[in-house]
Amino acid sequence: MKFPPQSRPRHLVLVLGDQLEAKSAAFDGFDPVLDAVWMAEVAEESTHVWSHKTRIALFLAAMRHFRDGLRERGLAVHYAALDDTPAAGTLAEELLSTASRLTPQKLIAVQLGEWRVEQSLLAAARQLGLELEIRPDRHFLSSREEFSAHAKGRKQLRMEFFYREMRRKHAVLMDGDQPVGGAWNFDADNRESFGKSSPGDVPQPIRFRPDKITREVLELVAKRFARHPGSQAHFDWPVTPEQAQAALHDFIEHRLPNFGKYEDAMWSSGDGLFGQPYLFHSRLSAAMNLKLLDPREVIAAAEEAYRKGRAPLASVEGFIRQILGWREFVRGIYWHFMPGYRELNGMNAQESLPNFYWTGKTQMNCLRQAIGQTLEFGYAHHIQRLMVTGLFSLLLGVKPQAVHEWYLAMYVDAVEWVELPNTLGMSQHGDGGLMASKPYVASGKYIERMSNYCSGCRFDPAKSTGDDACPFTTLYWDFLLRHEKFLAKNQRMAMQLKNLARLDTPKRKAIQQQATQFRAVCCHPTVAA
Repeated sequence: MKFPPQSRPRHLVLVLGDQLEAKSAAFDGFDPVLDAVWMAEVAEESTHVWSHKTRIALFLAAMRHFRDGLRERGLAVHYAALDDTPAAGTLAEELLSTASRLTPQKLIAVQLGEWRVEQSLLAAARQLGLELEIRPDRHFLSSREEFSAHAKGRKQLRMEFFYREMRRKHAVLMDGDQPVGGAWNFDADNRESFGKSSPGDVPQPIRFRPDKITREVLELVAKRFARHPGSQAHFDWPVTPEQAQAALHDFIEHRLPNFGKYEDAMWSSGDGLFGQPYLFHSRLSAAMNLKLLDPREVIAAAEEAYRKGRAPLASVEGFIRQILGWREFVRGIYWHFMPGYRELNGMNAQESLPNFYWTGKTQMNCLRQAIGQTLEFGYAHHIQRLMVTGLFSLLLGVKPQAVHEWYLAMYVDAVEWVELPNTLGMSQHGDGGLMASKPYVASGKYIERMSNYCSGCRFDPAKSTGDDACPFTTLYWDFLLRHEKFLAKNQRMAMQLKNLARLDTPKRKAIQQQATQFRAVCCHPTVAA
């Protein structure tokens, strides 16, 4: 049965673009006769960082499908679309407009995914003179309060210890009180590359052909956000819970068995510049972060695959650790340390983000591949993000806030609670070690070992000086030299600093001179290296 929208709803339930979950706590006690839902597409959410066209389209398409699903269930939905006239500028402005007209008794929302948005909606509620009840988010397996309890009294926060608590608490991959296989972490088994051979016939992810709603969104984005980065040519992301379920099944059946073994590998195929963008990765993070997919179902499906002998333990454990460990841990870090966390700059990095991060036009083949793929698909897997684009900006000394804004803008799965700690903390070490136990730094030799990128590059990863020296290798040694005193306090950097000590004075000066010259060109806003 469908109910007409109420002129003055009892409760107005706010649903944002990353809260598309029908069983959300925001709907607890919802009465379709008395209550209504508010959703809004606003320009600010695509422009406060200069968002990739595919990222914009994914959020809007998923929101419109969710809206229609609510209406089919008989819920009154007050929905502001970007192609409505006039178009709202911000969520707060649209909420003020709608709530002033409807005069609800109370506003209800589930916990927000971004500090900025939470504060703006709370301010709007105060201006309206209405209570905004913010309810706990059951989507996650650890609440904000539980993470704060975990963090209390600890000198260091490390994901590995949190992950073990989560495994025990939720009985995931456990045999009684012991981890399956006798170890908590099988990461040592999950670091293989493809070597000099190709990855072979990798099963391609299931594709979802855009329906009428999604096609309308793609057309809207192409017109309204024409100057934004990226392409929509390959848009095939799941935009409904049913599609997300199909994507999960496809991954478990066809790519999970090899996921762990090759999760750190990178590859550029010869038949096209970005012929292997996904390899054995799941492509499920966007669906989970929009809450089209429950992480419990993802974890259970992966564990079942192991229990039934369809996927090896190392792959399953590595995949589950990303969800039950990292995903929950970074959310805890975000809300435990915000709002100050966003402004941290533990390495005192001050350089500008190179212009080629927005164009992909650089002579460094690994960056050209990773950034070009990002522009084409709105996607790059975690090693491309951490050890190519992230590593380069860290070695170069780019201000971490600029790196954060680029990642938030460019990736389809980017929501600030998950993206900020991963970028500022793990990738850029901007939090000084709150998130990660050491800076993740390496020379060009790491990229050569884990990919075939270097075979198509004019730079030599073995060289740190000279015309054909790999900028990653030059900047790696320069990074160690610039931060030697800071890094000496970290036992995990001892081996790298021991290697640094072998460099004589002339070599050190040559590296520093070449790094300074490269940085001057690379960080100029109008010049691509």
